[in-house]
Amino acid sequence: MAISRRDFLCHGAGATAWGLLGGGLLGGGTAKGQAMNDKDSQTFFKVFPIGRIIKKKGQPVRLRIYQKYVPALKGLDGFSHVAVLYWFHKNDTPRKRGILQVYPRGDRKNPLTGVFACRAPVRPNLIALSVCKILSIEGGEVRIGSIDAFDDTPILDLKPHIPSMDAPGTGVRLPKWLTRKS
Repeated sequence: MAISRRDFLCHGAGATAWGLLGGGLLGGGTAKGQAMNDKDSQTFFKVFPIGRIIKKKGQPVRLRIYQKYVPALKGLDGFSHVAVLYWFHKNDTPRKRGILQVYPRGDRKNPLTGVFACRAPVRPNLIALSVCKILSIEGGEVRIGSIDAFDDTPILDLKPHIPSMDAPGTGVRLPKWLTRKS
């Protein structure tokens, strides 16, 4: 990961939020949040990658699972889709972890929005989630249709997509900025 252990321990995962300087496309250029000071922010977890996303131009996207975790793939071939949890490793800096509000999709026409209300790659914990179509599973590789991730992105976990558990079905509400035609 891009953050050193020393920086992580000295500054914490919830570094003070100050946004991107100069009013960049991610935030408003001013502090929008507070440093985490309560005792809950001092709880740390160790998260270990289980594999890497292999994404090369002109080739199918592959989830390459580390050998020690390959037995955990047993039975996944019975599902059409998989939820992939991965780490936004290219944004792993205290500064980017501190950004709490952004213009969704980098578009200033969209309202300034909290990162918990959009899919911004900057957030206090850089966990990403994509539901992907499984094309095939061979050995320790899961071939998928597509994913919004970079090549060599660390995979944190895989979960089978179960519509009755994962999709609310009715009563879904979306903000206007997301449904607006550009």
